[in-house]
Amino acid sequence: MSMGARILLVEDDAINLELLDFLVSDAGYETLLARDGMEGVEQARREQPDLIIMDILMPRMDGYEAAREIRRIPELQDTPMIAVTALAMAGDREKIEQAGFDGYISKPIQIKYFLEQIESYLRSRSEAG
Repeated sequence: MSMGARILLVEDDAINLELLDFLVSDAGYETLLARDGMEGVEQARREQPDLIIMDILMPRMDGYEAAREIRRIPELQDTPMIAVTALAMAGDREKIEQAGFDGYISKPIQIKYFLEQIESYLRSRSEAG
């Protein structure tokens, strides 16, 4: 159903980006890669992906700011966005949601759960659309 979906991965750490790219590609999805929030916003605007997975702590523009920018783009207001973050302190979930993310996955990621989350967000989007 969601196979072939295009997923934008926004992550400044090269090793983490490579891992996410491998997992997402291996699951049958097309990946788009961005190495910081600014590049993520540009890619999202240009490519209009089906799902955006974004790190929070990045140089130039962090994930919060990038998420808010993406939510200002009319065509992307309903695109699911998942934050991937090592932040798990009280209040972080609210801050993530207020920035426009639909949810978050904590680092280090658990591969099975990560892929289930992706499928769940893509499924809910296809049911809504």
